[in-house]
Amino acid sequence: MLSDTTPSLPLPIEWLPAQGAPQQLIVLLHGWASNAGAMAPLAQALRAHFPQAAVLAPEAPHPADTRRATAPDQIPRRQWYPIAQLSPDNWPQRVAAVLPMLHAWVLAQQQRLGVSPAATCLGGFSQGAILSLALAMQNDGLCGRVLSFGGRLVQTPQAAPRQTTIHLFHGSADLVIPAQGSREALEQLGALQGDATLDIAADVAHELHPALINSALQRLQTHIPLRTWQAALGAAPVA
Repeated sequence: MLSDTTPSLPLPIEWLPAQGAPQQLIVLLHGWASNAGAMAPLAQALRAHFPQAAVLAPEAPHPADTRRATAPDQIPRRQWYPIAQLSPDNWPQRVAAVLPMLHAWVLAQQQRLGVSPAATCLGGFSQGAILSLALAMQNDGLCGRVLSFGGRLVQTPQAAPRQTTIHLFHGSADLVIPAQGSREALEQLGALQGDATLDIAADVAHELHPALINSALQRLQTHIPLRTWQAALGAAPVA
């Protein structure tokens, strides 16, 4: 049961297993000037491959501070943090201001659904990916995996998570958040002995493209976390 202090977020997508309790929790955060419905293609693909997972896509708490001229007025446009007058200097502070609320919300969902942090996956696109990465970097062990689509690290990391595998997905033709940011994140996390992967889809722009979704499914099904390898090697007899 959620307490009175638990942050409340609209939850347009809450897909639970047809039978039995959830074995995994997948949280998907949408991008700027978008809404939870935009995460439906990714949510559907994950649900098909992980039928015992609870798949949640919450809605950002604030209306977007700028309206896209090409967007129909009847479609809600939300944001996790404002981008008006955004700069490299104030960007980290704006992201950091959202993290306590998201952290408390994820903990509440884990408690409500009875899913452990190790069986939790945080995913997001664009602004949602930036927050997923920042949340995992700040709270090691909150989740077992991160799926970052078209995102990037806000700051150069000083340490890498030890209990979280970070999967980066990017389009090579992304002009909004260039793929170079994901390349740099992979190098930085690798230098810190972190567990990270990178998949770049050729000729894909800033979008939740099917090629990137397929890459995410493959990573989730085939990638053995570095911590698992280390535990196995540590338990192996010394030759």
